[in-house]
Amino acid sequence: MSLRKRMRVGSAGAGVRARYAKYGILDNPFPAAGQPSGHPRMEDGIDDKVEHRIRQFETDNRSSQVLVIEGTQGVGKTNLLSYYEQQFHDYYEEDETFYIIRYYPDPEPSFDSVLRKIFYSFDQSHFEKIGATLAGSDRHIRDQAKEAARSHEVRIVLNSLEKAGRKNEAEDLEECARLALEWFVGLRILKRHREVLGVNFRLDTVESRTQALRDIVYVSEKLDLLKGILLLLDELEKQDYSLSKTPVLRFLSAIRALIDALPRCLFLMLAVTRQARMRYFAMLPALAGRLQDTLTLSPVDDLEKAKKLYTFYIQEARRNSRLDDRVEGRKQGKTKLFDEGEIDYIFEYLLE
Repeated sequence: MSLRKRMRVGSAGAGVRARYAKYGILDNPFPAAGQPSGHPRMEDGIDDKVEHRIRQFETDNRSSQVLVIEGTQGVGKTNLLSYYEQQFHDYYEEDETFYIIRYYPDPEPSFDSVLRKIFYSFDQSHFEKIGATLAGSDRHIRDQAKEAARSHEVRIVLNSLEKAGRKNEAEDLEECARLALEWFVGLRILKRHREVLGVNFRLDTVESRTQALRDIVYVSEKLDLLKGILLLLDELEKQDYSLSKTPVLRFLSAIRALIDALPRCLFLMLAVTRQARMRYFAMLPALAGRLQDTLTLSPVDDLEKAKKLYTFYIQEARRNSRLDDRVEGRKQGKTKLFDEGEIDYIFEYLLE
């Protein structure tokens, strides 16, 4: 029988739903450990600490915060970052001046991709806003904003964006913004970049792009176009798998340079195992001072905590089932998935 015919003979999904229906849920409420996303999160003491850092970030002149989420493999670091990525999107939903950026590491340890991710998150539209705001602001505000840029080349680009914004031609500003984004990302300079932007040199190093990022962040802040970058770096320990120490050191040095370049407007969360963090500190002692604010995730090794987690997963699965359109109008089952004795046995077995 062909795959098409086998798929048409009954619905496997319907069979699975029927199997769980008597428990008041539609699916297995416990996602596999190898599935890093899709897990519900039960808030704990870690969340209070993250919330405290967010309050500091918002009230203390947006002074940069760097949080290290530390824990063993499989303890839930990725789940925590996924949770806060969604929480940040919800919290800043109506404020376009906050940029939430989630970055998953490349197989090769290079910080170029992180910087590109940040610039592409700004998108062409951000540079269009810069041009339009510069063109529509009085001279004092324009000069103050441009003075925030240390690089002469960045100031040339800002002047070009302002000039394009004054033309009142959307196509001119769009093209100038697109070329500006390409230049900040570090792409090869073409004739059109020289003609429209007035630049002659490419940003061809991580250091030059980091400084350009610093300039554009503070210029945007002066123009009230940016209040914060919330950057979540996951699985930092993957950089330690490189066969060569040099690229790892470059990556770590670039993180340190980014933190130093942005004493304001940066909220950085890094997930890493403790072993990798200690190795990184030994490789680059200067990084240790920047990564002191550590929040540690611990595995579930207590029966009462395991029971609370089990109850939470079941409640989340029941709540999601009630909201599912496929079961509208149907009565929800209330049979227990496990009794107390079974939960105790499963936990002790797994713990052993």
